[in-house]
Amino acid sequence: MPVRWSATEGVAWKREIPGTGWSSPVLVDGRIYLTTAVESGAGGVSLRALCVNAAEGEILWNVEVLQPNSREARVVHQKNSQASPTAIVAGDRLYVHFGHMGTAALDLTGKIVWRQTEVTYSPMHGNGGSPALAGDRLVFSCDGAEDPFVVALDRGTSDVRWKTPRAGGARQTFSFSTPLVIEVDGAQQIISAGSGYVAAYDPGDGREIWRVDYDEGFSIVPRPVFAHGLLYVCTGFLRAKLLAIDPRGAQGDVTATHVRWSHDRGVSLTPSPLVASNEIYVVADNGIATCLDARTGQPRWTERLGGNFSASPTYADGRVYFLSEEGVTSVVKAGTNYELLATNDLDERALASPAVTDGAIFLRTESHLWRVGN
Repeated sequence: MPVRWSATEGVAWKREIPGTGWSSPVLVDGRIYLTTAVESGAGGVSLRALCVNAAEGEILWNVEVLQPNSREARVVHQKNSQASPTAIVAGDRLYVHFGHMGTAALDLTGKIVWRQTEVTYSPMHGNGGSPALAGDRLVFSCDGAEDPFVVALDRGTSDVRWKTPRAGGARQTFSFSTPLVIEVDGAQQIISAGSGYVAAYDPGDGREIWRVDYDEGFSIVPRPVFAHGLLYVCTGFLRAKLLAIDPRGAQGDVTATHVRWSHDRGVSLTPSPLVASNEIYVVADNGIATCLDARTGQPRWTERLGGNFSASPTYADGRVYFLSEEGVTSVVKAGTNYELLATNDLDERALASPAVTDGAIFLRTESHLWRVGN
């Protein structure tokens, strides 16, 4: 894996991506899948899916998926776009999601299989969270300005299989987190963090299995992480905590019984945490990176990387890659002692998380997709 690069050195290719979007690159079988939004006149946008050849950077296809009107497509936050949720590839299907504006399935040649625009809600700051797959269900959270819920679509037909209202009393209902599917006691659970609490849902019927409440947390962005039998959840604004929850045997409200440890300094509001080996890494939006023992929460190190952060840290080849909003990647040796190996500046704004393959890292910036390395 590459350690050092710049905008002019160590770059295998750089491809301009039309439109705007902060969905992260998805790498499958030598192809990269992205979404983007291109202005279409009269304030509307063309929401599109793209496929890029990972070896050479050629755009293989660029397909319009949806065309919402200007009111639907309105975004009122500088860290968002009309195409922020990351796509999913499963088998011969590509699933793309644009929040309240709709969801679609395509085959891997770019042909639309189905569109789903009936699941709507009142957004706050636009769309954000990505979907997750649970068996034959495509699941996503719809935590808007009011009446938040979690919904599951049939992967084959787009029919709504279940829709579960959030059963909470949060004053600020909006959040942007991506669900996580885990296995507990031999059965799947869908973990979805929303305003005021995180809950586990049954993939079959959407019933709430258990929940952990947190005080006043809202606008949750980080995706939960599951490792060492623990579920790691960031609790959002105004002051984030990192909770380590043991989901085994959990039923109902387990706030008082199943939180194994918590940490409240330097916890991220936007980037997701990362577990590698026995350590968990978090980077706060203001550039403070922290390494903790993933099993106990014991701090290992805390360092200021510099810059601001939205992209989630990425592990590869014994290193953790921290990509800042300014386009600077800090490469840190993974482990209990802090060792900065390099800082690499692409000189272009970056909010999307990287994708990696053998010997290369793919970075999406404001206008380009980059392959760094061989």
